[in-house]
Amino acid sequence: MASLRKSKVSLKTSKRIAVALSGGLDSVVLLDTVCKAQQTNVADSKAKISTDTPVEIWAFHIHHGLQKSADQWFEFCEKLAKKYKIHFDFRLLHLANDEVQGNLEARARAGRYEALAELCSDHGITDLLLAHHQNDQAETVLLQLLRGAGIAGLSGMPEKRALTTEVDKVAGITLWRPLLDQNRKMLEIYAKQHKLKWIEDPSNQDTRYRRNAIRKLIIPRLEKIQPDALANLARSAELMADAQILLDRLAQQDGKSILNLNQLTIKPLLTLADVDLPAANNLMRYWLKSNRLSMPSQERLQSWWKDLDRVKADAQLEWQHDGSRIRLWRGQLQLASQNIASPKTGKWVFRPLSARSKILGLPAKWVADCQERGVIEFKARLGSEKLQLKVNTPRKTLKNLFQEADIAPWLRQAPLLYLDGDLVAVAGLGSSYTHLIGSGKRVLPEWVQNPVK
Repeated sequence: MASLRKSKVSLKTSKRIAVALSGGLDSVVLLDTVCKAQQTNVADSKAKISTDTPVEIWAFHIHHGLQKSADQWFEFCEKLAKKYKIHFDFRLLHLANDEVQGNLEARARAGRYEALAELCSDHGITDLLLAHHQNDQAETVLLQLLRGAGIAGLSGMPEKRALTTEVDKVAGITLWRPLLDQNRKMLEIYAKQHKLKWIEDPSNQDTRYRRNAIRKLIIPRLEKIQPDALANLARSAELMADAQILLDRLAQQDGKSILNLNQLTIKPLLTLADVDLPAANNLMRYWLKSNRLSMPSQERLQSWWKDLDRVKADAQLEWQHDGSRIRLWRGQLQLASQNIASPKTGKWVFRPLSARSKILGLPAKWVADCQERGVIEFKARLGSEKLQLKVNTPRKTLKNLFQEADIAPWLRQAPLLYLDGDLVAVAGLGSSYTHLIGSGKRVLPEWVQNPVK
């Protein structure tokens, strides 16, 4: 990804929000309403009606680069941001347009959220607004229905949710969809009344894409049969979302003796499946959702239960699902990344520690000096390395330390961090105690895994 043309940030404001701007009707209407609301707030503030600090508005554009007109859309969005006198930034996604259509749609969607999260993190933004509306919600519900989805899928898009990605577990960002109660006709009326201009994506006319086919062929017929079809589908999604909240609560209760951090304990899980299979399926889905994995089909779930019934207690088992591996080890189901940790699949970062923090860290001056001299190395494990992790304990081989920490075998090929020839940290284990200090400026080395492509 590439990021350019970042606007100068005003530090006088205490609140920042961002609008995801594609240049289409929906996002242009959303941006206009947000900016007009801001102008009203500023006018009220000048009239001493309110003392609130004005909100700083950003427009974020995701440049997919899949069509020749993509550059024109970018220029349109940048000019629109200048017109409203707000800040603007963008990301460029690198997607191959010769992929299978369904896969391309999924990758583009995941890439957009990843890029938006990065932009929010870069600019200290905690609230991101998307322009999904009632038509989008209806399309989503119908798509999930055609896929045979359960209650979670039929819940559609929530009006509000936390936004996180696999990149660096970005936290503290809330995603909002303020137009979910508005249909496209309402947005068109607003745009015409306010003489707004927008761009049309020609790919939206291609009915080879399932969502476009539903939008162009199915929804118009549903509205002829029942004029309030869109509102009813949206209401059904809200009811499904309420039901899913109850199912999640049930999974938490059923999982008290089964859920263990990011693991599932097999013995009580199988006991639950024997007594109440729907409850066990619900718990399995809740666990996958908690780890941001897609919902499995009913056929896949049935296959998993058969595998677990046949496997011995001390045996190892592996499933491939949604770009991850699910492994059975020592009676626990665990998630394992497809990518083995190595200097090529992630990076070491140095997180500054507060002077008041009680956490031990590496001397910041020493780390900076090593960076300047180019003597920081990221190496893969060879097998003979030793490390002291705690005070008054001997140096031990990494093999022994991994075994003592009960770390699964597939997680033991961890990348190592060397400073000036000394081993100072091992991903998954910790830092060398002999190199740590408890006062002064210090940093904590952390291994950050790259996202799965």
